[in-house]
Amino acid sequence: MTEGAISCEQHDFVEVACMYRYRLKLVLKNRQMIEGTAIDIVNSPEKQECLVIDNDSRLQIELTQLVKMEVLTPNAKFREVIFE
Repeated sequence: MTEGAISCEQHDFVEVACMYRYRLKLVLKNRQMIEGTAIDIVNSPEKQECLVIDNDSRLQIELTQLVKMEVLTPNAKFREVIFE
């Protein structure tokens, strides 16, 4: 794992959330909370990996800014991921 990156295991959870289009509640390092549907993982122009969330508009959230990802979709394969 490189400096400033999330673990491979955490990345896998984000990928699963996108694959199943889970509805998520995210908590960011700046304490902001965002709810929306996981769409994809993309690279920003600054080469940062970002989670694309749809919550009436598309937002890109750097994976390194995540503190917690809670799945709101019923019967999901997991409920919560805490990012270190």
